[in-house]
Amino acid sequence: MPAQLAEIVNDFQSMEESERLELLLDFARSLPELPGHLADRPELLEQVVECQSPLFLSVEVGQAPEQPVQLYFSAPPEAPTTRGFASVLHEGLNGLPAAEILAVPDDVTDQLGLTRAISPLRMRGMAAMLGRIKRLVREATAA
Repeated sequence: MPAQLAEIVNDFQSMEESERLELLLDFARSLPELPGHLADRPELLEQVVECQSPLFLSVEVGQAPEQPVQLYFSAPPEAPTTRGFASVLHEGLNGLPAAEILAVPDDVTDQLGLTRAISPLRMRGMAAMLGRIKRLVREATAA
């Protein structure tokens, strides 16, 4: 697991279960806004339909395998859980090379220790975000 994502997972795991949800809400408040080249072009974003709240993402992969991958998310402010999950993935994966993102374990969402505090449907939404990111990275690096 990439170091920056492992640090986030460790932060969640080191907290009491009741505190983890508050940390997720802190992440929700720190999700970056879309940059101008995406904010005005919603067709460049892909919806993650598995999420209960509307969540859209875009992945930009550099030409060389070691080039950093840029992740962008859009979720409404009234969807703090979805925004929190997106922000965790943004902070944990943004700027990493494609190979590191593709190597992230699929169960990383379960490792946050939120399965009892968050509904299974919402947990599947976060797993779907990661799956979508990995699929888009694979497609971009195969092209």
